[in-house]
Amino acid sequence: MRNISLVTEFILLGIPHTDDLETMLFVLFLSFYIFILMGNLLILLVIVSSAWLHTPMYFFLCKLSVCDIFFPSVSSPKMLFYLSGNSRAISYAGCVSQLFFYHFLGCTECFLYMVMAYDRFVAICYPLRYTIIMSHRVCAILAMGTSFFGCIQATFLTTLTFQLPYCGPNEVDYYFCNIPGMLKLACADTSALEMVGFIIFIVVGINIIVPSFTIFVSYYLILTNILQIKSMEGRSKAFSTCTSHIIAVSLFFGSMSFMYLKPSSAGSMDTEKISSVFYTNVVAMMNPLIYSLRNKDVKTALRKTLSRR
Repeated sequence: MRNISLVTEFILLGIPHTDDLETMLFVLFLSFYIFILMGNLLILLVIVSSAWLHTPMYFFLCKLSVCDIFFPSVSSPKMLFYLSGNSRAISYAGCVSQLFFYHFLGCTECFLYMVMAYDRFVAICYPLRYTIIMSHRVCAILAMGTSFFGCIQATFLTTLTFQLPYCGPNEVDYYFCNIPGMLKLACADTSALEMVGFIIFIVVGINIIVPSFTIFVSYYLILTNILQIKSMEGRSKAFSTCTSHIIAVSLFFGSMSFMYLKPSSAGSMDTEKISSVFYTNVVAMMNPLIYSLRNKDVKTALRKTLSRR
């Protein structure tokens, strides 16, 4: 078939089995979204206004907060728009943009968690050389590198998805324009769709497995190093700096792996949608709580910032 799209807009079907629950879902997801914005903006405010938090660890936490603000913003505003009774239609260009920024921010966050694990590894295993290894230049390169890899993957996946022709049905069986829902609408033969689906599975799988493996190795080395610390107070302090990151990583990669790496027969599209809601919204909402409630430095800085204002 000719590589021409005859579809000018798509219709988002949303979350399944939620008829007559639009008002309740609107209130629920609006609450999630407001909490995400306020929580992550507060983390940014605290770190930026506290000079003693201007370290590599909190620099990367700032970037994580920025990602957590924009990542849900890819899908939540449109979902809230149609849950409030407005049109579920999204333009072709809007759908392309949604898919691109979803994978750009998702991939960026994957590699950012990996960089944060490396930062904790250097801080605990090489404390005397930490400021030299994690210099401002290195931190800037690592931060830009996460966005660079995210842009490369998002560009590749978006191009691969939308080089397929879309000439028939335009109802996306998802609450935003994501690859599984889009491939179902493509006017291509089965072999072409299977090939595209396989390539996407490999690319996304690498994006999940490589950071996960690197994080696992980093924390294995951190754990072995912590166990060699004789002081109980030193062990407790080292564990406390890593626990919040481990919780955030487990939530993010656990839900992401369940969504993308499970066999196709292991669950339905409905299960994937619920998993997607969890890892795009719930994880972004949990991060401010995890990094503030479990981090003494952030809690102290938060108290000082709020008392000043």
